Amino acid sequence: MKFQYSKENLKPRQARLQRMLEILPGACSWGVLLGLIGLSIFLPFIAAILIVAFYLSWIMRVLYLTFFLLLSYLQLNIESKTDWMRRIRGIDDLTVYWKEISLKKFGRHWRQRISHKIHLRQLNALRVSSVPPPKSNEIYHLVIFPIVKEGRDILEPAIEAISRQNFHLKQMVIVFALEERALPAVRTAVRELEKKFKNIFFECTTVVHPAVVAGEARVKGANATCAAKQAASFFQNHRIPFENVVISCFDADTVVSPNYFSCLTYHFMVCPDRQRASFQPIPVYHNNIWNVPGFARVVETGSSFYQLIEATNPEKLVTFSSHSMSFKALVDVDYWPVDMISDDSAIFWKAYIHYDGRYQVVPMYITLSMDVASADNWWQTAQSVYKQKQRWAWGVENFPIVMRAFIKSKKIPLYEKLRHAFKLFEGHLSWATSGFILSFIGWLPVIFARREFAASVVYYNVPDIANTIFGLGFIAICITIILSLSILPKTKIRHRWLLKLGHAFEWLMVPFILVFFSALPALHAQTRLMLGRYLEFWVTDKHRK
Repeated sequence: MKFQYSKENLKPRQARLQRMLEILPGACSWGVLLGLIGLSIFLPFIAAILIVAFYLSWIMRVLYLTFFLLLSYLQLNIESKTDWMRRIRGIDDLTVYWKEISLKKFGRHWRQRISHKIHLRQLNALRVSSVPPPKSNEIYHLVIFPIVKEGRDILEPAIEAISRQNFHLKQMVIVFALEERALPAVRTAVRELEKKFKNIFFECTTVVHPAVVAGEARVKGANATCAAKQAASFFQNHRIPFENVVISCFDADTVVSPNYFSCLTYHFMVCPDRQRASFQPIPVYHNNIWNVPGFARVVETGSSFYQLIEATNPEKLVTFSSHSMSFKALVDVDYWPVDMISDDSAIFWKAYIHYDGRYQVVPMYITLSMDVASADNWWQTAQSVYKQKQRWAWGVENFPIVMRAFIKSKKIPLYEKLRHAFKLFEGHLSWATSGFILSFIGWLPVIFARREFAASVVYYNVPDIANTIFGLGFIAICITIILSLSILPKTKIRHRWLLKLGHAFEWLMVPFILVFFSALPALHAQTRLMLGRYLEFWVTDKHRK
């Protein structure tokens, strides 16, 4: 479907609809919060009933998410020892490989048996589809690093990690997407890295994005689009089909494991509808995680766990942060939006709408590591983390555009529209309100209880109900703490057990974090959108020690 994925240059009727839909999320979030506060003061009995119902739904969701977090973590652990290159070589001769692998006995370890079953299921889906994959030696990886103020200390580890890949480096193209407005020191660092790695990869080059381009905002998507268009000319000149190119757009601090691109190649080959798919790894924030304040460590570990949970439901999965997709699909949808901040999720919605709902996100159970937002001191780090979460919450800007597309489209099934619309809207509503209700508003009916309510059964039972619910929540938190201790990177300092014990106690800050680094930035973002005060792109501060 042809659709302008932008809020700019709309016809009057579409502009009015866009504005109404921009107001809706913030208005609903404020309506829920202020409504509950008003009910707590004037009708505390009704407020108590509503809040108890919210507590029950919240704890059911927490237990549900904890269960799927365990399943996802288990699969991440299972696939950590997978020999992706061996599987790739097997798929190159699929008929022979299928006979070999289908007759092979399961490994001795339970992890090997589960991984083997998953592998068989994926191979069988590929065989049934009758869509032959390209040969592994014909697949090329394009990796774009948008850069505006990142120095060599951030960039070099990212490129070195790619140079250590368990994959053919001569099938990889690295592009530094450098903003023209970058400082001289940054431009020098990029040129030095380009020279250092020039002969290691198939190509390593720099594309400078002009500071001012008509119709573009100062956002990462505009920079990445400029670089991708130059890369398209490069592949055309070398007669490499776009269908055989996988594009990865990485933040400058993204450090991948040695098996990352072999894992990505495997998933690209084994996916029958690979030209209409994005591939989403699990982002973790381990590069500097032991060098930031405890609250930042808990915030980013929680973000990683959320992505682990999302990976268990591919039908509702949306691309986030560093991810990959077919280069042909990127070209077909006319690249990333050049006037939106949330380009990582916007590119999914843009492709989903373009292909009339026939677009998917394939989860990959492999991690890539990035930096925790940090600064020179505790307070500045708190400000950086807050701004980063506000920028993530600005993904709500997709809601009005997606809704306009759903209204216009006649080919996307109604059920799919309703399902995605509900998840998109409810996700942002819950993001902006749950933290406030759990931490403050939930106790207001008891504080403002009138005499007739104070004598009721509900008044005496609300604290007990709340304590029971929070007791179950505490069990979920304990499971989360154990998983966080197992997933965090090792450190070389002495008495590591003391450090990990301290991290366990850092999770006691969760109520504080839910309000100030989750609900508040989300509500702030929705309020700005509601008032038409559009957010400007802010580059996260990142420091290495």
